[in-house]
Amino acid sequence: MKKISVLLVDDHTVVRQGLKALLRAEEDIEVAGEAENGRIAVQMARRSPPDVVVMDVAMPLLNGLEATRQILKSVPNTKVLVLTSYSDDDCVQQMTEAGVSGYLLKQTAANDLLKAIREVHKGNAFFSPTIAKRLRDQCREAFANGQPVKKNIELTSREAEVLQLIAEGFSNKQIAAELSISIKTVEKHRQQVMNKLNIHDVAGLTRYALSKGLVDRGVPAGVLA
Repeated sequence: MKKISVLLVDDHTVVRQGLKALLRAEEDIEVAGEAENGRIAVQMARRSPPDVVVMDVAMPLLNGLEATRQILKSVPNTKVLVLTSYSDDDCVQQMTEAGVSGYLLKQTAANDLLKAIREVHKGNAFFSPTIAKRLRDQCREAFANGQPVKKNIELTSREAEVLQLIAEGFSNKQIAAELSISIKTVEKHRQQVMNKLNIHDVAGLTRYALSKGLVDRGVPAGVLA
């Protein structure tokens, strides 16, 4: 029997270790690898596509939302299952729009995670009960009011990466080095982000990124510069 290969993506080592121990006890699941941020996860998924990626949301350098977009674009047969402590509507909506197959809260029981991995691997969706109920309620309300579900402002992949690094305290020069692009290109993306969001200062961009779960609320901007 071919095992379900799983890539674990979380910036907390203790979380990855706990998940790895849980999954290794299962006969039909194997841990294909682990990544501490979205950028490493994208590289690993492209190099050796796993069946399922268990993805955190708030991580340094590249968050789970943008990593999910890039992975599903590069390896569309891979399924992404979110495992996070973020349950706010914006975060759930953005991740579902990005194409995730499931969304679990970290408070979930261990057997829910195992069931979710197996379900999304089969092509089904799996959401924590509270998340599923909220999504149903939103769709029902939108249908009853005759209004489409509100879509988030669309940033390109590169704009989203630049926004996250700005919020983490990186200078234009540091962003250019991190993304291997010119400072002039960084400045262009920075201006486009400000125009799209109608936010024209770093503090405002940081607050926006924090509110959307694009950076960890426990990490003050600037400490990663």
